[in-house]
Amino acid sequence: MDALLTIAGLVLVALVLWRLSGWLRATTGLPAGDVISSDTRAWGRVEASLVSHRLGLTGRPDYLVREHGGLVPVEVKSGAAPNKGAHPAHIYQLAAYCALVAEAYGQRPAYGLIQYRDRLLRVPYTPALERELGAILAQMRAGLNADGLDRSHDHPARCRGCGLREDCDQALL
Repeated sequence: MDALLTIAGLVLVALVLWRLSGWLRATTGLPAGDVISSDTRAWGRVEASLVSHRLGLTGRPDYLVREHGGLVPVEVKSGAAPNKGAHPAHIYQLAAYCALVAEAYGQRPAYGLIQYRDRLLRVPYTPALERELGAILAQMRAGLNADGLDRSHDHPARCRGCGLREDCDQALL
């Protein structure tokens, strides 16, 4: 009888842990599949950054999931999703992660995911998006050496949190 109660208790604990793991996965917005890397401490160790010498980029998505044989970068945002699609900056950030994954793993992601607090958005990694990313990177590189480059910020909250605000001649606050 004691052995039967022990087995029943172990089965109950296993069931609770299994349900808890499903709930945790759902709260992160991760798709079904194996998490093969993470840039958050929630899944244990933090992986090294991905590097593209061709693009002059380095970074790592919050999660990289192998789903149906393909790789899916997942970026998690703490704020609510905009009413219409994703923030453009978030789309280009995800496109950069797709490019990094393609170069590092030799496998181009078909899409990436942006998990906002209230919604999961799927962003196709199209050749057009890849070209837009290249153009933005070229503009950024050109701006690195430019004199008198104006800041592109219209958000007081972002300005308030900037570490350079004290020395910025264009601070909003």
